[in-house]
Amino acid sequence: MKRFLTIVVFVLLGGVAAAQNVQLHYDFGRGMYDELGKTEDYYGRPQLTTTVEMFRPDSFGSTFFFIDLDYASGVKGAYWEIAREFCFWQQSKMNWLSIHAEYNGGMNKSAGSYNDCWLAGATYSGHSKDFSKTWSLSMMYKLIPHTVNAAGKSQEHNFQITGVWGINFAHGWCSFSGFIDFWRECRAWQGTSHILLAEPQFWLNLNNIKGWDNVKLSVGTEVEVSNNFVAKGFYVVPTLAAKWSF
Repeated sequence: MKRFLTIVVFVLLGGVAAAQNVQLHYDFGRGMYDELGKTEDYYGRPQLTTTVEMFRPDSFGSTFFFIDLDYASGVKGAYWEIAREFCFWQQSKMNWLSIHAEYNGGMNKSAGSYNDCWLAGATYSGHSKDFSKTWSLSMMYKLIPHTVNAAGKSQEHNFQITGVWGINFAHGWCSFSGFIDFWRECRAWQGTSHILLAEPQFWLNLNNIKGWDNVKLSVGTEVEVSNNFVAKGFYVVPTLAAKWSF
C-alpha cells in the first residue's frame, strides 16, 4: 500500500534524519465495488491494513522498506518492498542523481507468493529551497520471474517508472505526499499488459496543537487510483487512516 517516504527525497539532497512510522488504514473498496468483496475462493479486499515504514540514510546513500499486513479475521496477507539508493557522491553537485536497487514480494492465503520482482535503475531528486516541496523520478528495469504473455511466451523483462512527491503546507499542519507507478506486467488471466498505480495521501499533523509537541499522530486519508491493478479496469479506493511517527 505504501511507497517511498517524502523524507527519502529530503535526505538524498542533504537532510540527515532517519524516519519510521506505523499506519492503520480502513479500506472502503469492498463497499464501493462488488467484485472486490468476499467469495468462496477469496477473502476479498482487506478492510484493514497496517503498514510499518523505515528509512535510514548513511554515508553511501539510504535504505527504505515497508511492510503491509492485511487483515480479514486475522492476518491474511503480507507484502513488503525494500529499496536502496546508492549515492557515493553526496557532497558533489551531482547529488540529485542516485543508483536505485529494489526488491518487491508478498504472499497471501489465496494466491500464495505474488509480486516477486527485482528492480534496478536511476533516481533523479529535487526540492524547493526550504525543502517544503520534494520530488523524485525513477526509471527502472523490472525483472518479474515466471511471467508470460497472452501467447504463452516469456515476458520476464519489463520496465517501471516511479514518481514520488511531498508537500508540507499550512505551517506544518498539513502534508500531501504520494507516488505514481507505471509498469509493464503481462497478466494473461485478465488480458492486460500495463499497470498504473497512484497512492496520494493527505495528512493532518496533530503535533501542531499547542502542548502536543510529542504527540506524533497524524490523521488523514489515502486514495488508491489504479488501472489493471486490483482487477482489470479503473478503480478509485479511499481509506480512512491514522499514522504515528517515531
